Amino acid sequence: MSLSKAAPRDHIHTREIVCRGYRRKDGLWDIEASLIDTKTYCFENDHRDGIAAGEPIHHMLMRLTLDDEMVVQSAEASTESSPYRICGNVTGAFAELTGLKIGPGWRKAIHRIMGGVCGCTHLRDLLMGPAAVTAYQTIIPIRRRDGSGDPKARPGTLNTCHAYAEDGLIVKQQWPAFYTGD
Repeated sequence: MSLSKAAPRDHIHTREIVCRGYRRKDGLWDIEASLIDTKTYCFENDHRDGIAAGEPIHHMLMRLTLDDEMVVQSAEASTESSPYRICGNVTGAFAELTGLKIGPGWRKAIHRIMGGVCGCTHLRDLLMGPAAVTAYQTIIPIRRRDGSGDPKARPGTLNTCHAYAEDGLIVKQQWPAFYTGD
C-alpha cells in the first residue's frame, strides 16, 4: 500500500543514510555507513561562514570491521562536515568499540561509550541503528548460506517484528522447530 497523497508542501530538509556491507578477503566483514544532511535554503553559521542550500550540514562516515560472530575488531569514524568545528573531536571514541558484539546490550554499550557529551548524536544513532542492522543483513544470511551458522540455534529474529512472531505463519514455515502456535 502506498502513502496517501501529500498535502501541498515545501521541501526543507534531506537526510541521506547509506550503509554497505562487505565480505573481506581475510574473512572479516566491513560495514560502512554515511549520513548526509542538507537544507534547501542558505543559512548563517558562524563556524563555517554560512551554509549554502544543498551543502552538507552533516557529512559523517564510519567503518566497523567485524568477525563472523559480529564482534567489533576495529571501528573508525570521520566527520567531513558539521555545523561546528569541534564536532569531529569525538570520532576517536570509535576505537573503544573494539570487542563489543552487535547483539543484546549493543545499544546500552554504545550509550555508555558515546552517550551525551562523549559522542555525537548523529554518529551514535547511525551506529546503533542502520549500521548494526546492515551488519546483521550482511553477515547472517551469508553464514547461513555457507553453512557456517548453527542450524539448530534459535534464530535471533524471533519475536523482533510482526512477521517473525513465534506463533505466526513465517516462523511455522521457516523455523518449525521454534513455532509455538496451534
